[in-house]
Amino acid sequence: MQAAELNNRLISLTNQRPICLIGAAVIDVIADTDTLPYRGSDIELRQQSINIGGCALNIAITLNRLGINTLNALPVGQGMWADIIRSRLKEKGITSAIETDRGDNSWCLALVEPDGERTFLSVSGVENLWDRHALDNLNLPPDTLVYLSGYQLSAPCGEILISWLESLPKTIGLFIDFGPRLTDISEQHLIRLLALKPTISLNRQEAELIDIHLSGITRTLNVEVLAQDWMKRYQCPLIIRVDKDGAYYHDMGSHGWITPFKTTVVDSIGAGDSHAGGVIAGLASGWSLDQAVTLGNAIASYVVSQRGGDCSPYPQELEKYLKQYG
Repeated sequence: MQAAELNNRLISLTNQRPICLIGAAVIDVIADTDTLPYRGSDIELRQQSINIGGCALNIAITLNRLGINTLNALPVGQGMWADIIRSRLKEKGITSAIETDRGDNSWCLALVEPDGERTFLSVSGVENLWDRHALDNLNLPPDTLVYLSGYQLSAPCGEILISWLESLPKTIGLFIDFGPRLTDISEQHLIRLLALKPTISLNRQEAELIDIHLSGITRTLNVEVLAQDWMKRYQCPLIIRVDKDGAYYHDMGSHGWITPFKTTVVDSIGAGDSHAGGVIAGLASGWSLDQAVTLGNAIASYVVSQRGGDCSPYPQELEKYLKQYG
C-alpha cells in the first residue's frame, strides 16, 4: 500500500472492535548524552524534558490522537510520580481504569545518543503489582483486542497476567510486543503465551534472539527464513521491524515486506510503541495485517523524525507528512 492509498484509508480508522491496553504509565526523564557512562564515570547530560511514558501509555496516546477509543488499564498509584501522571493524563483526555494505593508509579532515565539511539535506566512501581481482581473487573467484551508489553510479562506479576489471559474467551485477540525484556520471560511462560496465538511484534535485535532460540545456532539474521520457521512452530502472526529496511509480516494467509517511509532519525524514543499503536489501530478498524503494518511504519517514521517521546501524530499531521511521499 503506497502513501497516497494509506492517506485515503485514514478516514476509515474507527473502532470495529474494542481495545484494552494492559501496561504502564511512567515518568520518562529524557536527556542527551555524547556517550554512555562507564563504571565510575561522571558525565554531563543535557536534559530534554520530563514526559509521561510507558509502552501502554505511549500506545494509548497514539490511538487517542487517531480517534480510536481504548480501555486503558494503566495503574496509577499514590506519590510524586503518580501525581504528575494523573495530572498529565487529564490534560491529554486519557483516563485509566485502575487506581491503586499500593505505591508510586515508575520512572526512568532515557539517555539519547547523537545518532538517536536511546538507553533506559528504570525503577519499577505499581505498574508491576497486578492482581487478578483488578483484571477480572475489566469485564472485556468477547471481541476485544488486548495489548501487553514484555515489561509486565517478565515482571513477578507475569504469572497473574498470563493466567488471566488463559481464562479469557478464545475470541479475544492478543497483541504482544516483548520489547527488550524478551530474554527475561521464562521458557514456560513464553510457551503458554504463544499457545494463545497472539500477534507478535519484534524489532531486529529481538528477532535475532528468537532466531537463535528456533535454530539453536547464532547466524546472520534472515527475516524471511525466521518468519517461516516461526509460523511452522507457533502458527501465530508475526511482525518484524527492521528499522530503515521497513517491516516484514507473516500470518496464516499472507506474508511480505512493507516498505519503509524513509526519514531522518533524530530520536528513536517511542518508535516501537508508536508502530504498535498504528498496527493496533488498523487491526481494530478491520484492516488487513499488511495494511495495519503500513500504518505502523508511517507513524513510527513520523515519530523518529521528531524530538521527545510524546510526538505521535494526529490524523491531519500524518496526512500532511504522507503527502511528501507522493
